[in-house]
Amino acid sequence: METIERDRTAPEGRPAASARRWRSGAPAPYLLAGVFFALYTVLSVGRFRDLRTRSWDLGIFEQAVRSYAQLQQPVADLKGPGFLILGDHFSPVTALLAPAYRLFPTPITLLVAQAALFALAVVPVTRAGTRLLGQARGLALGVVFGLSWGVQQAVDFDFHEICFAVPLIAFALEALLRERWYAALAWSSPLFLVKEDLGLTTAAIALVVALRARGRAPGAARVAGLVAAAGAVLCALTLAVLIPAFNNAGDYDYWTKLSEEGGGGGPLGALSAGWGEKLRTLVWLLLPTSGLLALRSPLLLVVLPTLGWRFVSHEPHYWGTDFHYSAVLMPVVALALVDALARARHASWRPLRDYARFLPAGLLGATLALGGSLPVSTLGDAETWRPGPTAREGQRVLAAVPDDAEVAANVRPIAQLTGRARVFWIGDPSVPAPEYVAYYDPGMTTAGMLRRADQLYPKIGYTVLDQGAGFFVLHRD
Repeated sequence: METIERDRTAPEGRPAASARRWRSGAPAPYLLAGVFFALYTVLSVGRFRDLRTRSWDLGIFEQAVRSYAQLQQPVADLKGPGFLILGDHFSPVTALLAPAYRLFPTPITLLVAQAALFALAVVPVTRAGTRLLGQARGLALGVVFGLSWGVQQAVDFDFHEICFAVPLIAFALEALLRERWYAALAWSSPLFLVKEDLGLTTAAIALVVALRARGRAPGAARVAGLVAAAGAVLCALTLAVLIPAFNNAGDYDYWTKLSEEGGGGGPLGALSAGWGEKLRTLVWLLLPTSGLLALRSPLLLVVLPTLGWRFVSHEPHYWGTDFHYSAVLMPVVALALVDALARARHASWRPLRDYARFLPAGLLGATLALGGSLPVSTLGDAETWRPGPTAREGQRVLAAVPDDAEVAANVRPIAQLTGRARVFWIGDPSVPAPEYVAYYDPGMTTAGMLRRADQLYPKIGYTVLDQGAGFFVLHRD
């Protein structure tokens, strides 16, 4: 394995002389990112084409981006008729997708953009690893990051705005490791435009910059302190002013997940609950992704804001490893590991040096071994590459909904319809009985579907237009 001589004139943890000769234009990080872009695209688009959408989120984001593309306010009817999406989560960054969506008006545009953004984060992780640890180890860590469970779960769970945050955090921490203090602050500053809580992540990155720069660049450390304060203030402003201003009820809907209404005891009560699941998340966060060595880097402090709001919430879904919630933590752990490995190579304790020497290869092996239990394992499924019979029949049935119709739907049909119809969440009490209903339930009979429609929309009356493979399309009488 490639070794690097230490530059005796450089402070501990800084790039060695031969590593500094690494060329910023070296193709390996970009080629690796290209491979992961293809992988993420196949996984997410394959799931969509096979009608295995897992939530209503892809439909919500398509409605918002579609509004931006039409130069209108970002409305998501799935959250309620005319609901301004900025009153739910503050994510104006999704407007950047509007030009591409205008050219290619399909939810696949969102999925491909997300794949590109996640893959882009592979570049700074691999580049930092190569610069500090050598080509072989840097590439190994790039693969470990690209296949990390948090990123895979996010790719597998439709589209979410946090795909913009992952490369921003990765580039910010890479710049921090290169002691490009102002670049690190610049990369982290737009995070509050991605999601309301990420202003605290900006603050955490800025505090780490201040910590690392204080003895070398006092001016940069002072600026970092100001950025940290600004990040915290912007987070508070977004939660208390901006989101309520767009929200129909004039409030932030997710406060209830921190309050006693969310489960009793307020945030402290939530913090003391579910520790079996929370400890499992911490183990998954630190062990298969860094062999616990990331704990030796101050960069790991950047995970605290995200873990904090998740663990003080009464929502159990936030505590675990499913869905997309951990994606923003993956570049933090990966670059904290790079930092820790660079420092451990010069540690006085030989067992630590030996552990650091072999850890990248060990993590690569563990990552590949875990692949069988993660979304990447579906690459061997035929339905990932071409829609199966259920999907083909479902597409035929959903074609009975005409363009520009108003339709209420449950999860599976939603993203198939939002690009060409006005779609509401089925049973939303604020929505009058729509002209069409699209529904998926593989165990439902025709008579059962009609009874279900009568329960949702009493005294209206619907007729089944078409059905097959568990999909139904109903028309109002």
